[in-house]
Amino acid sequence: MDLETFLSEWHNDSATVLVHTSGSTGTPKAMYVEKRRMEASARITCHFLKLHQGDTALLCLPLDYIAGKMMVVRAETCGMRLISMEPSGCPEWEGMVDLAAMVPLQVWNLMRQAPDRLKHIRHLLIGGGAIDETLEQALSTHPHAVWSTYGMTETLSHIALRRLNGPERSEWYTPFEGVNVSLNDEGCLVINAPAVHDGQLVTNDIAVLQDGRFRIIGRKDNVICSGGIKIQIEEVERLLRAHVHIPYIITKAPDQKLGEQVVILTEGDDTDSLMDVCHRVLPKYWQPRQCCHVDHLPLTETGKPARAEAARLALTLAAK
Repeated sequence: MDLETFLSEWHNDSATVLVHTSGSTGTPKAMYVEKRRMEASARITCHFLKLHQGDTALLCLPLDYIAGKMMVVRAETCGMRLISMEPSGCPEWEGMVDLAAMVPLQVWNLMRQAPDRLKHIRHLLIGGGAIDETLEQALSTHPHAVWSTYGMTETLSHIALRRLNGPERSEWYTPFEGVNVSLNDEGCLVINAPAVHDGQLVTNDIAVLQDGRFRIIGRKDNVICSGGIKIQIEEVERLLRAHVHIPYIITKAPDQKLGEQVVILTEGDDTDSLMDVCHRVLPKYWQPRQCCHVDHLPLTETGKPARAEAARLALTLAAK
């Protein structure tokens, strides 16, 4: 979708807009969301970040998904000047911008190819994928505010932010005003954000709470039950990030004795070396039992691991 098409849809007489989920945990879904709630979300973000009419917003994400749409809505609702460009892995623009939203890959590419350009963003929002420890450390001395976002299509982009740099740097997400969070019996985050979502939203994200803030451990459906031990996929990937510098995804496959086994998918050819690293770095029961080479790791259009497809690949490859 291009900007002109979305603006036409935004300004028509319909009270809703069609959006699609990213498909990171399954098949992408289409859903209609209310424009008034998108406007409420836009005002909440601009208020939290102290953005004002006349400030500049950079659009460098696809308009097919909520993150791109919401950047336009923030500009429209809060009177910001929108700079729009074709989405790319390394966005190019001139001058200072007050607000930009990017996926981790775009931030990585800018740090490597155009670090001075990255410094021209007053508030940088990063979402759509995991921010690994190396990237977070590299951003810790960034001269302007950098935020990790928490949200989903159903919450009309983010409902909480986590500062990645400066004296406010934290592992904990701070919900916006009017947003309350709790945990259900399974330890999953429950969101109550009446301005953007009708009723409570039970997520699949396992979290811990502290003084109204929260930290995400991983997704409930990304738990591997191996020999009676519950292993969180995201935690395994987190431990490996500092030691593995080739693309990989942790997933699972059936195992006759253990019920499920840990499997690592990689685009690299040297699977033996990768397994050696896993044995050295990971706790015994977290170590992959198989390492499978794939030509291309399964990713969503927003660059996140396509977990369901990864499990299907592991089921096929691990059985060989």
